Amino acid sequence: MDREQLRKKAIGLRRTGKTYSEIQQALKIKIPKSTLSYWCNGIELPFRCQERIKKIVSDNQKKSRAAALMAKKEKRQQFLKGLVGKNFYLIDKLQDKDFLKVILAMIYYCEGSKWKNHSGLMLGNSDPRLLNFYVNLLKKCYPDVISNEIFRCWVSHRADQDINGLNRFWSQKLGIPLRCFYKIKPDPRTVGKPTKREDYKGVCVVSSRGSEIQLELETIAKMLFDKL
Repeated sequence: MDREQLRKKAIGLRRTGKTYSEIQQALKIKIPKSTLSYWCNGIELPFRCQERIKKIVSDNQKKSRAAALMAKKEKRQQFLKGLVGKNFYLIDKLQDKDFLKVILAMIYYCEGSKWKNHSGLMLGNSDPRLLNFYVNLLKKCYPDVISNEIFRCWVSHRADQDINGLNRFWSQKLGIPLRCFYKIKPDPRTVGKPTKREDYKGVCVVSSRGSEIQLELETIAKMLFDKL
């Protein structure tokens, strides 16, 4: 079949409402879509055919976007796995008490109350993982001083949240007895304003005596800042 015959057949198929992909399949030749567009330029299609082509194009675009999103997600997952493999050796360093104390010092300096404002350990956060990590670091680095019994906790919460449920949640997450949790009043600014995030469990504040530890952690952090 010569080029002119191909052109005529392509135009005929287009008049029946075929898409360019369907024309390629019918002719069994991979004709560039730009060429097909040039050949079929000016052809008036019935409304029904126009709507059919629009739907096919729209469906194909959705499939392409979904495939691209899936590929991007897979690429990101592979990237994250690579990061885990690259840095997994750091887990072994968690056996080193000095290494743990450095981590604890940095966490406390960034998130905890400073000695000039508050005498004693006090740190609040909304992330259960961070607070659990902080509590366990304290117990590992200062086992002779820190235990669950000396912690005192309270949860800053919104007016539509149940403080009893929040205290139970944080007690379970941190492994601190429920009797160590105080009940406090909700933030009055949130009255009449529903909590939008279902997973928001307030800001849990963990406090304990230990001004010497507080000062030591601040000192370690400042030494690191000055050294680096």
